[in-house]
This record gives sequence, structure tokens and C-alpha cells, in this order.
Amino acid sequence: MAKYLLLKHYRGAPASVNNAPMDQWAPAEIQAHIQYMRDFATKLEGTGEFVSEQALEPTGAWVRYDGEGKPAVTDGPFAETKDLIAGWMIIDVDSYDRAVELAGELSAAPGAGGKPIHEWLELRPFMTGAPTFTE
Repeated sequence: MAKYLLLKHYRGAPASVNNAPMDQWAPAEIQAHIQYMRDFATKLEGTGEFVSEQALEPTGAWVRYDGEGKPAVTDGPFAETKDLIAGWMIIDVDSYDRAVELAGELSAAPGAGGKPIHEWLELRPFMTGAPTFTE
């Protein structure tokens, strides 16, 4: 089994077919989208392929170590993930092809008008070991 990250983006990916921003959807459309995601996760729990999922708020901050007791915090001026990443799902599947199949299915979550979004999802494998370097 191999773990993959299905990464949903607010922006930065190619435009989806049904590209209306979520803040322009009707409440029932948002609920249908969320229910699709829940049903998809439940289906993958049944096959043993689901690991985790989480939606993210569009707020956040950069934090770094700046000496004992002094974490630095800033809200920019970077291309920040809070502007880009909407959420993710982690799956554990037998093959890359299965990961692609599931990402395609997740991409069909409904959006505005109840029609599938056909959004682009970033599919990233988890690192399974430390990288090796040769000279």
C-alpha cells in the first residue's frame, strides 16, 4: 500500500469546469458538496483506503523560531498556503493508478448548480524513506 495526498486548492490550480467560487454558492449547494466529501470518505473507510481528511479555514499565519521564547509571526508578503490550500484527503492504496482513479472521483464533487466541479486535485505520494544522494 502507498499513501497519497489529494490536495484541494482555493486557487493556483488550472480552472475547474464549474468554476464558481464557493462563497457564491447557495447554502444547499455547499451542504451537497460537503455531503459528497463525507460519503466519499465513508466509502473509502469501507475499502480500507481512507486515512484522513480535513478542510482548512482560509486564515493562518507563518511562524518560525527566532530564539528562545520569541516565535516570529507574520501574515505575508508570501504566496501563503491559506490562500491556496482548501483541504486534503490522505488515502492508502495499492497503486498509483488507484490513486488517480480516486482523485478523479473526488474531483466530481458537486458545486454551483449541483453540477460536478471537475476541479483539479494535486496528487502527491508520501515519501517512504529518506532521499538518497549520489555525487
